[in-house]
Amino acid sequence: MTQDLAVAAERSGTKFILALFVDLRGKPCAKLVPVEAVDMLATEGVGFAGYAVGAMGQEPKDPDMMAIPDPASFTPIPFLKEGLAIVHCDPHVEGAPWPYAPRVILKNLIQRCGDAGFEPWVGAEVEYFLLRRTGDGGVAVADAADTAAQPCYDARGVTRMYDHLTAVSAAMNGLGWSNYANDHEDGNGQFEQNFTFADALTTADRVVTLRYLLSMIAAERGMIATFMPKPFADKTGSGLHLHLSLTSAGNAVFPTQTDDARGLGLSDTAYGFIGGILEHACALQAVIAPTVNSYKRTGAVATASGASWAPRLPTYGGNDRTHYIRVPDSDRIELRGGDGSANPYLAIAAALGAGIDGIKRSTDPGAVGAGVSTRPLPPTLLHAVEEFEGDPVITGVLDAAGDGVAAYFAGVKREEFFNYHSAVSPWEIDQYLTAF
Repeated sequence: MTQDLAVAAERSGTKFILALFVDLRGKPCAKLVPVEAVDMLATEGVGFAGYAVGAMGQEPKDPDMMAIPDPASFTPIPFLKEGLAIVHCDPHVEGAPWPYAPRVILKNLIQRCGDAGFEPWVGAEVEYFLLRRTGDGGVAVADAADTAAQPCYDARGVTRMYDHLTAVSAAMNGLGWSNYANDHEDGNGQFEQNFTFADALTTADRVVTLRYLLSMIAAERGMIATFMPKPFADKTGSGLHLHLSLTSAGNAVFPTQTDDARGLGLSDTAYGFIGGILEHACALQAVIAPTVNSYKRTGAVATASGASWAPRLPTYGGNDRTHYIRVPDSDRIELRGGDGSANPYLAIAAALGAGIDGIKRSTDPGAVGAGVSTRPLPPTLLHAVEEFEGDPVITGVLDAAGDGVAAYFAGVKREEFFNYHSAVSPWEIDQYLTAF
């Protein structure tokens, strides 16, 4: 491993390496390591005070968290800073993988998939807004001309952001990610830049890397790239749609080899996978829509453009974007319940855990256009956390590498909700100040 990382750094002309991982909330954490210390990085990792990192299950008294690099994830980013590279890391404590580390959790779920005879593949759609600060401390769309009622796919909006979009596209293609489309999304100031699918771990790493790159490239142009699910009440929210598929011994298992009475061209395995996700959808939302703001997106009835594009019920259908699960073709399914605040490692892990559970139990997803339940998705983060705590399959995903992680995550999220709830909002002032 030492040689692999050192050779990769030398070949790419790297001078400094960001040894990076994320906490349970998805915050990117890193130390900048000079290439002269690459051997130490590869063999010993680099140390962090875990409590200072954030939501990582540590207290100030706990031992160092050592970030051990994965050489396969080494990513030179000289287009951002000359000589700079990123390597994704697996945090360890006292020589063992730390069970609260999201990347460690996903690796355990990938192993579970392997034990069940499957290899998981994932594509991700990263939506985001480009904003600027206003004089009063608020935020506004960075492009002042982006005011159309239906700005989606507007060629003029894309062209005005040409420099930003092409810089990001060139970066993705230079990294071998195969960027294939860049578009203006449904909200004013909202964009999406797509790259091809890969194995589950690689895609999660790429989502984290892309968020970092988008933030830094936007900042260089005086903008804020935000993945906040719903920064504006009257505009469409940002999703993190996941395209999921499985292979077995390299062969696709979702397409059916016989007639499909439901008409989607899917196998029994695929329907079991869909059924598992739908059955666990309410608990799954705590992981794939993990913030207070997430439920402003899924709770929206409509927006200025006429649609919210966010599912309210755990249903599935064909090439229909109103469903929780869309089936665009027989090779994959699209999970549309997640949003821009989701930690990609946890989101992918939880979706896989739900789907594999459905395969094991041959779960029937119900009729096309409906689902296994008519219960709506949780209306708030608190409701989602309660659903999460009552679902042993989804909590079992977070506990995949060690007990206690799910309970800790639920506590973090419950505290987040009550911190929000204790704040006095402008809405309350408007409603109650002189009402009585």
